[in-house]
Amino acid sequence: MEDTQSMALPASIRDAADPAPRYGGFWLRFWAYCLDVIVVSSLNRLVVWPLFRLFDWPLERDGLFAPASVAAAVVFYAYFVLMTKAFGQTLGKMVFGLKVVDEQGGPLTWLTVLFREVIGKFISKTLLFVGFLFVAFSEKKKGMHDQFADTIVIRE
Repeated sequence: MEDTQSMALPASIRDAADPAPRYGGFWLRFWAYCLDVIVVSSLNRLVVWPLFRLFDWPLERDGLFAPASVAAAVVFYAYFVLMTKAFGQTLGKMVFGLKVVDEQGGPLTWLTVLFREVIGKFISKTLLFVGFLFVAFSEKKKGMHDQFADTIVIRE
């Protein structure tokens, strides 16, 4: 007899032999995030910084609200929000075979993605990254941001 939680997920994310989904663990998610940071840093270096030089804007990032810092933050959050909404995964998650899904198996809404990627991750980072450690110790490998948005990260 299958439990009701795994029945709520669509068949495409359940393994045929095992009805329970395989959750993305801490280390897979950590390495996927590291790869995403490399992608975002590359975008900043290839697109944002040349634009700043072209328009002769200052590239100093001395303060929190320095133009270069704000631009870097916009690129960072836009990458995670747009990739997660469009594909359910970022490039790092694609490489490591991970995908973000709604806990009920439905599609990710804009509100869910914004709440998870912006608000949830901001809170997780602000609390000395403890929110990300939840992934290592929770039953469904859910970080604090996943719990806020009712999402799970599964292995494809």
